[in-house]
Amino acid sequence: MNYRKWLLGVMVLMLLLPVWPGGVRAAAVQITIELDGEALNPDVPPYITASGVTMVPVGVVSQGLGAAVEWSQSSKTATISKGDTVLKLTSGKQTALVNAASVRLDTSVQIRQGRVMVPLRFVSEQLGLQVVWNQAAKHIALYSNAEITGPSGPSVPSVPTVPAPSVPSVPAPTLPGSTGKAMKGAWISTVFNLDWPSSSSAGNSAKQKQEFDTLLDKLQTTGFNAVFVQVRPSGDSLYTSQLVPWSKVLTGTQGKVPDYDPLEYIVSAAHQRGMQIHAWFNPFRATTDTAAATLAGLAGNHVSKAHPDWVVKADSKLYINPGIPEARQHIIDTVMEVVRGYDIDGVHLDDYFYPSGVAFADDAAFKTYNAAGIASKADWRRNNINEFIRQLGQEIHTAKPEVSYGVSPFGVWRNKKADSTGSDTTAGVSAYDDMYADTRTWIKNGWIDYIAPQIYWSLSFSAARYDKLVDWWVNEVKGTGVKLYIGQAAYKVGDTKQTAEWQSGEQIINQLKYNDKYEEVAGSIMFRANDVAVRNPYGLASLLAFYFKS
Repeated sequence: MNYRKWLLGVMVLMLLLPVWPGGVRAAAVQITIELDGEALNPDVPPYITASGVTMVPVGVVSQGLGAAVEWSQSSKTATISKGDTVLKLTSGKQTALVNAASVRLDTSVQIRQGRVMVPLRFVSEQLGLQVVWNQAAKHIALYSNAEITGPSGPSVPSVPTVPAPSVPSVPAPTLPGSTGKAMKGAWISTVFNLDWPSSSSAGNSAKQKQEFDTLLDKLQTTGFNAVFVQVRPSGDSLYTSQLVPWSKVLTGTQGKVPDYDPLEYIVSAAHQRGMQIHAWFNPFRATTDTAAATLAGLAGNHVSKAHPDWVVKADSKLYINPGIPEARQHIIDTVMEVVRGYDIDGVHLDDYFYPSGVAFADDAAFKTYNAAGIASKADWRRNNINEFIRQLGQEIHTAKPEVSYGVSPFGVWRNKKADSTGSDTTAGVSAYDDMYADTRTWIKNGWIDYIAPQIYWSLSFSAARYDKLVDWWVNEVKGTGVKLYIGQAAYKVGDTKQTAEWQSGEQIINQLKYNDKYEEVAGSIMFRANDVAVRNPYGLASLLAFYFKS
């Protein structure tokens, strides 16, 4: 996934409900609020600050969680505590203390009509209260536990009234070879603590389990029946491994052992709900940056320390060099730990192969590991990835034939201008030429069970139109036995940096309708889980629930 483009936006969303367009006065916005389906009527109603932060009386949050609240008039500090979590917010300060750690705020405590008002999303998410915002209806739904009956509040304008859906009966996980649009998947990102677990849950296994259960329940309520959980974000693991360190997203420190096995819990939680669980791996990315603090925090058995000769610095990240056979086998071995040790339904790779658009220092590897005498470095790189895809698939299917194996590449294989058999697009990057991912070869040889191209553009984006790319991928898989799932950009819906067609959930619905034209499209996967289940722009969760059930 291309995290760089929207990471800052995601971090801001953790603190804000959506920013209102210029010209809308905060006082004019009528916001309704409910807790676990029951309407709340605080004596001071919620309001939106000039900077776009939604403020609520602190009693609304404490009521939902049973949190203790203290207010110091002398220091103008609100202290909110629940379990092991203590928040301190001081009026006028642009930071809050979360268990003594400083966290930046856009808006801190305010006093309105004699009531202490706090930033809703920040306080709620720190304490485990889930916030679902329906911008069209100007309605806030708060959930204090995992027993969720679905999005509530007024229906979105111009959409048929959608009753609050009950938890659907989800069929048993679908195995490769079945027919129909069975796949209704969502990617759950763990890198940067994006979707799960929250950064505030570091080292707290009970909170992490509760957060995951809540997220699964919301996804299931909407109609999703599969999750693709990132278990190897940066050369580390969210599973028991003899080869790589525990991920820092679990405890805040890479290599620190958690007091439970996260993947074991994830598998059990998904299967209890009849949902598929696919283990999602970033195969070649070793770190997300090369800042001094990041490198200093790497565990001793991280690949960059254990095998520095395998690692290349590119684009301010560290990558495992795909041109070194021993390095490729190391990655395969880490994947096979999961295949053999856990009851997963699938192994899933994303588009992190060779980094695109940057220099990659692999001249020495090209000379050393080129027994076939491939003349072009580009062809040699593609052959390296081909060998990795083929060998990994062979090992997976030998160990557990029932485990589904697939890849989610960049959405454009090649543009027609570069290859007459490519798609009718003019994308600035292509999987074949820039990531050295020859997806056509993988499909034709049957090395994978499914392909899930990331078609993250709209139906009207001229350089890479969604419909034209779906047409192209349908023709690629036709008659091969390889399933086609379409990766869709839920993260773009409601993003004010996106163009007008993304300022409505109907863009995603219309894409799903287009998928229905083709028998070859076996379903879709939404990026990312929180963009549907938590952020819920323009009532997207309700729109999807209505569509999935129709």
